[in-house]
Amino acid sequence: MQKIMFQHCDPARIVFYPRYFELINAVVEQWFEEGIGVSFAEMHMQREEGVPTLKTDTFFPAPSRLGDVLEFALQVKHIGSSSAELQITANCGGETRLESSITLVHISNLDGKSKSWPADMRQPMQAYLIASDEDGEIHYA
Repeated sequence: MQKIMFQHCDPARIVFYPRYFELINAVVEQWFEEGIGVSFAEMHMQREEGVPTLKTDTFFPAPSRLGDVLEFALQVKHIGSSSAELQITANCGGETRLESSITLVHISNLDGKSKSWPADMRQPMQAYLIASDEDGEIHYA
């Protein structure tokens, strides 16, 4: 849950859309630490790895205003060998305020090249999958 603060709003008193991307990043960072078990600090400082955003597609169906409390949800749509597509939504009072599909790529911070997800990250990600088919391919349902 994230309360919308003055710092998030523009002169129209609604969330300035780039601030949503900061909120999304906070959700992803918290998910890695609490859901996957690898904090960004550990990933970047000890493992010399990162998960930059490769692609994003975001829809803002209704505005959020100062004082609103957004409830964020994160699900995994697809896990590739070195990438993951996430679905993030934000709701307030039963109304959808944000829908975002983002693709992260797991990289080495030493050379910037993609690298396969290690088992200690891939395995916990699977608990957040939306659906998978009988062939073991992981797809959005």
